[in-house]
Amino acid sequence: MRIDVVTGHPRLLASPLQESMLRRAQDMGLVEIIVHDLREFTTDRHRTIDDTPYGGGAGMVLKPEPVFACIESLQGERSYDEVIYLSADGVPFAQRQANELSLKRNLILLCGHYKGVDERIRQALVTREISIGEYVLTGGELPALVVIDAVVRLLPGVLHDGESLLDDSFQDGLLGPPSYTRPAEFRGMRVPEVLLSGNHREIAAWRRTEQERRTAERRGAMVQRD
Repeated sequence: MRIDVVTGHPRLLASPLQESMLRRAQDMGLVEIIVHDLREFTTDRHRTIDDTPYGGGAGMVLKPEPVFACIESLQGERSYDEVIYLSADGVPFAQRQANELSLKRNLILLCGHYKGVDERIRQALVTREISIGEYVLTGGELPALVVIDAVVRLLPGVLHDGESLLDDSFQDGLLGPPSYTRPAEFRGMRVPEVLLSGNHREIAAWRRTEQERRTAERRGAMVQRD
């Protein structure tokens, strides 16, 4: 898989992409993540990527020229399955989308900033808009990292224990069950006896019950399953 990230603030992405699972996935050749600085696609001496909005109002808007130049340059080199704009008013990101995107070959992630992007970018270039929650962030760089992490960890070979993916929260519409490790007792708090029993059928049943209980408590109702 190849993921191209288009941003006016590339340094916001640099460190997270070089740590932990994302670094390992790149070192193993399972994913290629390229960050593109929008300022490299400007033509004026000040390398301007934003301007005031028509009609007035506070904030700045990303200009269409550098975004079109960057994305069209990438599309001239290869075919992309999706051009994704990270936006507060996009479709809420969920595990189902992460699963779907993990099957793609080439993705472009466009990071908005300031007051967003010129609407013509959304009309002509963007194929999908994603939001990571009902709140506003300074830009799309952090949401892009969230999407990248959620997608890349699903690629075959990225996680040492591929079976653990099947137990992730939301894969079956439920939150994950409680997890415990050694020691069996800590400050008077004991691990549930069923987890120490070695009876895999009873353990599976306990975990399922805990998943359903936790989902009902924290989501108010059972999460819709596929």
